[in-house]
Amino acid sequence: MTGRIPPRAADVLAALAAGAAGTALEISDANLATKHIDAPTWVYVLAQLAAAAALLRRRQHPHAVGLAVAAVCLVVPVWAVLLVPYSVTAYGERTRRSWLVVLALVGCWTVGANAWSIADPISAPAVILASALAGAAVRSRRALLAGMVEQARADERARLAAEMHDVVTHRINLIVLQAGALRVTSADEGVRAAAEEMRAAGCQALAELRDVVGVLRHGDPAPGRDADDAPDLSRLVADSRAAGLPVRLAETGDPSGLAPTVRRTVFRVVQESLTNVHKHAPAARVAIDVHYGPQDVRLTVANTPSGRAPDPELAAVGGGTGLDGLRQRVEVVGGRFAAGATEDGGFAVEAALPAYVAAR
Repeated sequence: MTGRIPPRAADVLAALAAGAAGTALEISDANLATKHIDAPTWVYVLAQLAAAAALLRRRQHPHAVGLAVAAVCLVVPVWAVLLVPYSVTAYGERTRRSWLVVLALVGCWTVGANAWSIADPISAPAVILASALAGAAVRSRRALLAGMVEQARADERARLAAEMHDVVTHRINLIVLQAGALRVTSADEGVRAAAEEMRAAGCQALAELRDVVGVLRHGDPAPGRDADDAPDLSRLVADSRAAGLPVRLAETGDPSGLAPTVRRTVFRVVQESLTNVHKHAPAARVAIDVHYGPQDVRLTVANTPSGRAPDPELAAVGGGTGLDGLRQRVEVVGGRFAAGATEDGGFAVEAALPAYVAAR
């Protein structure tokens, strides 16, 4: 546990400090001769509190808060003016605009100071500029740390990409080559057909692996391939049927309105679900129902209980995080995910995703 103050609590403390200091100033100096406007003391106290309350939004709208406080400074020397510049430069998105707001704060305070006949019109502008410089330093440090974290992530992705390319790609290439050789040399027609299917599946796996390696290395798929060009579900179902798994696919609605990211997520959910059936319920029947609506897409992949025990070596392959990965994929695009056993002893995966997700 750290001693760092939560952001919201820090905002409240800043507002309370500015409000208390400003109120004390007005009550202790109630001489209207030094005021810009002939008004009761409570009016000036209210102005101090209003400016202080604006600090509660200093992170979300730093420029707007800075300009509002600057406008108040033309009438009342609010204490919030000393804290706002830090927020403007620390949280403002555009550096040039932030410093223009800081100059507006200095200018408005100076104009007001002349009207109030303040004896020392130098110290407050100096504190305003110091506050702005402190905020700029914090922003620079935050950007530096973010850059270091991103670089560390990029280095780790590059390391993983190298491992996948050097180890996994090599193994799959060997499988493809051996399957191709078996297809040519075998005298059995069934063996040749199975070898060709194995070779085609290996080639597809290599293509998808190149996409993954491209994303890890550069944030983009391998050149020449569309990152959102996910294979259609009928191809996926056909591959499972060819492997001996009875699969029924029912699609309703129009999928053309789906965002590419959503389309790929739907494909991955069905793909991982079928993989799990192959591993854990090899003799089960599978029903895939997908409905494409104007606002969302809903899908269910359900299988009956397996008619035979799964292959223990095949079932042990993987880290057991497939469903967790699917849940994360679905939730990233704003969808809902559920998976669990059914009443008849089978298993079902359900997902609901929005039809459109804005590209980042």
